[in-house]
Amino acid sequence: MHLMPNICHKMGRSGLSLLRYISSFCATRTCCLHQGIFTGSHPCYQSIIPGHSCQHSRGISTALSQHIRDLSGPEQRLLTKLYEGLIGGQRASLAESITLVETQHPRKKELAQVLLQKVLAYRMEQESCNGGKPVAFRVGLSGPPGAGKSSFIEVVGKMLTGRGHKVSVLAVDPSSCTTGGSLMGDKTRMTELSRDMNAFIRPSPTSGTLGGVTRTTNEAIVLCEGAGYDIVLVETVGVGQSEFAVADMVDMFVLLIPPAGGDELQGIKRGIIERADLVVVTKSDGDLVVPARRIQTEYTSALKLLRRQSKTWNPKVVRASSHTGEGIPEVWAKMESYREAMLASGELQGRRRAQQKVWMWSLIQENVLCHFQNHPSVREALPHLEERVTRGSISPGLAADLLLKAFSSSSS
Repeated sequence: MHLMPNICHKMGRSGLSLLRYISSFCATRTCCLHQGIFTGSHPCYQSIIPGHSCQHSRGISTALSQHIRDLSGPEQRLLTKLYEGLIGGQRASLAESITLVETQHPRKKELAQVLLQKVLAYRMEQESCNGGKPVAFRVGLSGPPGAGKSSFIEVVGKMLTGRGHKVSVLAVDPSSCTTGGSLMGDKTRMTELSRDMNAFIRPSPTSGTLGGVTRTTNEAIVLCEGAGYDIVLVETVGVGQSEFAVADMVDMFVLLIPPAGGDELQGIKRGIIERADLVVVTKSDGDLVVPARRIQTEYTSALKLLRRQSKTWNPKVVRASSHTGEGIPEVWAKMESYREAMLASGELQGRRRAQQKVWMWSLIQENVLCHFQNHPSVREALPHLEERVTRGSISPGLAADLLLKAFSSSSS
């Protein structure tokens, strides 16, 4: 199947000009979008597209002036306002930028990619000044419903802002399969943290995304880091695949389990325990202290039976109470120890590089599927094949093969 010609055809003139914008960053050593509005002279800009030399990009930059006209005046002003407000730490600009990357509108999605590329270049410059080390710490938090994730995040967030950190919370709420709506209750639960000027809470609906992590969570993380938030907490739905999805976009994955989380065998069966860098037994107060200690012991022994993910770090199991605050400073101390160890060994930087590739392929899969569903041959054959599948006259596998054949034959 020759996908790229068709995808490029679908992108149209504005989509291709976006690719030219990104390619031209290297040649000009400036984000020369919008007639020189975005400027920068750091050598980091030369490596935005690996494998593209400045000599190669100069040929592309010669045609840049005619493609700049594709951006209207209002679009130029919008991106300038968002970028300057974002790096200036304005929460309103950050919220508007995240809304832009979450949109399904084709043109606005292209504008969002332009903004993201500039923010990525800005972040690369910051990391270069920091000795090549990430300036922000990304922590994914997950666990079953009722584990106390929101309460835990609020207590930890308030403690961190009190210590001078800027904390952003990306909370993903499940969308209804029936109505498509989402409760978005996390911001309501975190009443104290939501009023903190050094904290930013952004609830996002899953919108039917498999795994409970929105397709734009990675982009939102980048925007939060560009706005100066040095701690990014990503809370997921906690319904299965979401834990695996969030583990592929954060530096550290923390699993929260309540004292009634089952025995050690249940812990191994869940499978997600293998991805956890830290396990926190929540609600360890009052009558639940004894069950919490038992769960801590059992999960500690369960972790010993699993293969280590890191050569540097052994996963730990700790207890904490969001109600009394007991164990919360110790949990953060473990997180800091993890980050220091992973940075010193270079594993954290390696993990981020691998995650960039995962991010790219997940977006490719999403866009290819969308292209497949909107292909004229597929749309023409789909209703008839769906009807035959529901009647049982053909198998779903055969129907899928026929659709793929229709797609590939007309795309070649």
